[in-house]
Formats: sequence, C-alpha cells, structure tokens
Amino acid sequence: MKFAAIIPARYGSSRFPGKPLAKIGGVEMIVRVCRRVAECVDETFVATDDERIYDCVERAGFRAIMTSESHKSGTDRVQEAYLKSKSDADVIINVQGDEPFIAPEQIEALKSIFIRNPETTLATLVRPFDKRNGFDALFDPNKVKVVLSDSGEALYFSRSIIPYVRGVDHTEWLETTSYFTHIGIYAYKASTLCEITGLPQTSLEKAESLEQLRWLQNGYRIKTALSTFQTIGIDTEDDLRRAEKFLEDAETKINPKD
Repeated sequence: MKFAAIIPARYGSSRFPGKPLAKIGGVEMIVRVCRRVAECVDETFVATDDERIYDCVERAGFRAIMTSESHKSGTDRVQEAYLKSKSDADVIINVQGDEPFIAPEQIEALKSIFIRNPETTLATLVRPFDKRNGFDALFDPNKVKVVLSDSGEALYFSRSIIPYVRGVDHTEWLETTSYFTHIGIYAYKASTLCEITGLPQTSLEKAESLEQLRWLQNGYRIKTALSTFQTIGIDTEDDLRRAEKFLEDAETKINPKD
C-alpha cells in the first residue's frame, strides 16, 4: 500500500500572516513539517497558494504544488494538489503545515489503520484529554472534542463538551468519564478524498464549523487511532515563541552544556 502526504500551507492568516515561512531554530516551519513527514511516507507534497511558500519548499528539496486561493478547507486544497500531483498513492495523509513537531509515530498510527483494514476509507487521530489541564479546558471551543464507538470509530465531533454527564456534578466529570480531543490530521483513501470534496456543506458542518461533520452526516465512517503525543500547533506569534523554547529545551537535553 502506497502512502502520500500532502501538507496544505496558506500564506494568508488573520492571526499570523506568513506563518509557514516563520523560522524555528533557523528553519522555516513548513520545511520542518516536510522533513518530519517524509520519514514515513512514500511521497511528500506541499499544497500552497503562494509563490514564496512554493519557492521555499522547492529550495528545500521537496515538491510544492500551486493551488487555488479560494478553497474553503484544507481538504479541498489537498484534493486539488492530489489531482495535480498525478500520484498513484492508495492513501493520502493530510498533515497541517503548522505542526513542526509532529511525531512520525502519529503518521505510522494512521498508516496502520489502513494496513490492518484495507476497507478503511477515512481515519484521524485522537488524544485522551489531559486531566491536568482541568475541567475549564474542556470548555475551550478551539479544542475539538470527539466521542468514539467501542470499535474506535468517531461518532461525533463538537466544540462543546461531549459527552454531557447527567446527574453528576461537573467537577467530577473528569474522574468518571473519558474525554478525547481531536488531532486534525486526516488520512483518506484516494477515491474517498475525491468523493467527500464533492459533497455540499451540511447543517452540522455549518453549525460547528467542522468539515468532518459533513462526512459523518453523509454516512462516511471515520476510524481513529489513539495518540498520546502532545504536539505544538502554531497559530500565533506567542505559539512560535513557545515552539522556539520547546526546541531549545529539546536540544539542551540532547547536547547538555558542561
């Protein structure tokens, strides 16, 4: 089974314009993502709408593909890039361009779903909610929650707290119930990628602003893999500073100073 990773990378961002080209430890973020992902897939592409990102990626030795500026979601951009790439991969993995510390083990976890069950069409990653963050962190609408079936398929994604535990004081929910947060890395069977991008937006997708609800509402099944890795997504310049500190600390552990 052949796997290709496509990394959507837009230049425009209301909170952090030019984010993919921001440097962490002297290396552009998008290049860091490419290097991590390329360790465990057969092909790596960057789907961008900006020539500066395109040039940066090509200089680093990876393949970039120009895509439309008008895409409403990363999956739409990935699908256009997939068609233009002429790739013959069986499975396409959509890795966010703002995840410079994505663990190769996370990519391998997604791959293993398709290898174990070739009938899989869609897969994503989830992480057990860290109780140390406290109950209030569950309220954060930017942390998407997901409930799972006993077989590990996603039943629903929401920005609200799910499940709601009736008859139990909310201060005890974390002790009585398992909560999972979504990690926005997707894998699609190539044919499925082309199908889901042709679907119209659904009521649930519009309500929550979560594209994966379009797939669920249309009857697609999304398998999940569990990941305990705590990655650092970069959405703001404050996040970038955190990433710099994370990298410095990691390098200090590897090469401690006398």
